[in-house]
Amino acid sequence: MISISRKLQDKSADFIMFKLSSHVYQLVTTIGYRRHLLRQGGWVVALIMFLSLFEIAISQNQSSDPESTQVLQLHYQVGHVVVDNGIFQLTLSNPEGFVTGIRYNGIENVLAYTGNEHDKGYWDLVWNYPGKKIKKSKGTLDRIEATKMEVITQNDDKIEISFTRTWNASSTTAVPVNIDKRFVMLRNSSGFYSYAIFERPKGWPAVELDNIRLVFKLNQDKFHYMAISDERQRNMPLPDDRIPPRGKPLAYPEAVQLLDPIEPEFKGEVDDKYEYSMESKDIKVHGWISTNDSVGFWQITPSNEFRSAGPLKQFLGSHVGPTNLAVFHSTHYAGAELIMSFEEGEAWKKVFGPVFIYLNSFPKGVDPLLLWTQAKNQTKVEEEKWPYSFTASSDFPSSDQRGSVTGRLLVRDRYIRSEDIPANGSYVGLAAPGDVGSWQREYKGYQFWSKADEKGYFSINNVRTGHYNLYAFVPGFIGDYHNQTVFDISPGTNISLGGLVYEPPREGVTLWEIGVPDRTAAEFYIPDPNPTFTNKLYLNRSDKYRQYGLWERYAELYPHEDMVYNVDVDDYSKTGSTCKLQEWVCRKKADGGYNGTTWEIKFQLDNKTKNFTGNFKLRIALATSNVAELQVRVNDLSVDPPLFTTGEIGKDNTIARHGIHGLYWLYSVNVPASSLRHGNNTIYLTQPLAISPFQGLMYDYIRLECPDSISHLT
Repeated sequence: MISISRKLQDKSADFIMFKLSSHVYQLVTTIGYRRHLLRQGGWVVALIMFLSLFEIAISQNQSSDPESTQVLQLHYQVGHVVVDNGIFQLTLSNPEGFVTGIRYNGIENVLAYTGNEHDKGYWDLVWNYPGKKIKKSKGTLDRIEATKMEVITQNDDKIEISFTRTWNASSTTAVPVNIDKRFVMLRNSSGFYSYAIFERPKGWPAVELDNIRLVFKLNQDKFHYMAISDERQRNMPLPDDRIPPRGKPLAYPEAVQLLDPIEPEFKGEVDDKYEYSMESKDIKVHGWISTNDSVGFWQITPSNEFRSAGPLKQFLGSHVGPTNLAVFHSTHYAGAELIMSFEEGEAWKKVFGPVFIYLNSFPKGVDPLLLWTQAKNQTKVEEEKWPYSFTASSDFPSSDQRGSVTGRLLVRDRYIRSEDIPANGSYVGLAAPGDVGSWQREYKGYQFWSKADEKGYFSINNVRTGHYNLYAFVPGFIGDYHNQTVFDISPGTNISLGGLVYEPPREGVTLWEIGVPDRTAAEFYIPDPNPTFTNKLYLNRSDKYRQYGLWERYAELYPHEDMVYNVDVDDYSKTGSTCKLQEWVCRKKADGGYNGTTWEIKFQLDNKTKNFTGNFKLRIALATSNVAELQVRVNDLSVDPPLFTTGEIGKDNTIARHGIHGLYWLYSVNVPASSLRHGNNTIYLTQPLAISPFQGLMYDYIRLECPDSISHLT
């Protein structure tokens, strides 16, 4: 009876605070509501703001009154084990380690109710033996079915369960890696944690891994509203809407036009999971809301140290299903260069996670979309607790077993400023020792990144023990910083590097430049999509590059001749400019085939350069490339071979996946002064490969530098 009374009191308190939260939400977002409150007197506003802060403080505190603490319980059933902390109940298959049920807030199971019970919540991966991949096959899918369950810890504060599988050489479907999947439930926690330990002992066969994920498929009758950021959230179509005849597949299976969706609001839209991809640095919380039940299901990732390829690598998150993903490794937006390859006998171990699966709810009458705000608050709580101290595995080190690196990064470019420039907003990170920029192709180890402040100071904390190089890239400057010193991080290590200086590639003053060196093509002109194939979320927005079919727009903008860009006249970002560039793709022909394309850049040189006999320098930074080639010619398009060619590069597939960047490429081309002339000049940039509409390049930045001995600019 006491327990029931307390629960009622808690619900009443929740209701009051969340109603106040709803008022605050209206206060922030609705002008009319702000005016109404101001008419009631400033004290009303002050009271609401105070109680809102009180609510946030309460929501960030996961520990409740000890007297109201629920007891952690572990129950064994036939083929299952059930963990219950009084807030929610987690059911796991035994010994496989699949998440088959999550009971919460009156919902018997927030997970999908159709299909195999092993298709609701699971870890999986895609793998191959080297050279064994069948043409057009994505490899062997391994659902990681464990063979042994063990309770690692069970006490009043925590239950941690391990599901392990040891590789058997006779298996044809299991990857040659030992895998230990862990699930952790804490007392008074509205969610659970999961992580996995992958290990290859020395002497095992060579293998390739394409994809490693933790997947949750939610109840499609409940969860219809998806939120992955403040700006990217909406009601979503149902999976049945994608199946013919309701849906029509487009240029590739992931993209489907919704012809006859169950909910008419989606009629005519294009649904594609890649429209909702995110950069690793931004994947902190994403998930779904059941608006009818006022229940949220969220995946919170407090650190991206275990993800492959650094902060800019793009991964899938939530998409139609309703599906919620934690992707730890993938080749998306990078291609074959990010296949995780292990040689014969190569030993390896890595911990993926933990990630936190968080569930929250509001009483009826409170705007359920505010669950997103509470999930963001909880994300801050989880980040403050990182690295977690409750994990039982010695392979996940606590904070006192880690180290840190601090310093200040400056940029030295005497053609811009006589003094060193603070690397404001730069990303500075530790990754495995390698070459310049190798971090964007590194996947076997851990990476630790920090964003420098306005004065260039950075602090990289909670670094695992190991050997690292220091890397950085600076918005506004081309290239990568690389400190070749091997830093040995051991428990308690605190390395202060002092001032570091990055000297970006430069051999002379800028004659002209196109774009902004930020590793994306976002500043270039992005055409509006074909109105027949749109996603309403991205209409009239700066990120409209996520719309389907933009690769077809090039032929519509330039049906007969390629783009000509005059550096003295054109603006690469403006709709009204004669230059309309974002993706440099093939031109579709009337017969359905494709032609390569050539961009002409026109500029003038005055007579100050006529006697120069050295080289100008052409810097070309590419934001992505997909089975493409870049050829450079000067003043004569017929010259063969060209002055410079990259050869065929890249398999990022960024164009088809609605991205604005993939892997970064930087080229420096010597342009002999003898090939230039007084007056008008033209540089031809040709992409000749034209089999698929998805072949092409995205430019980040182009600059022509005069030799240092020339001081006069046109």
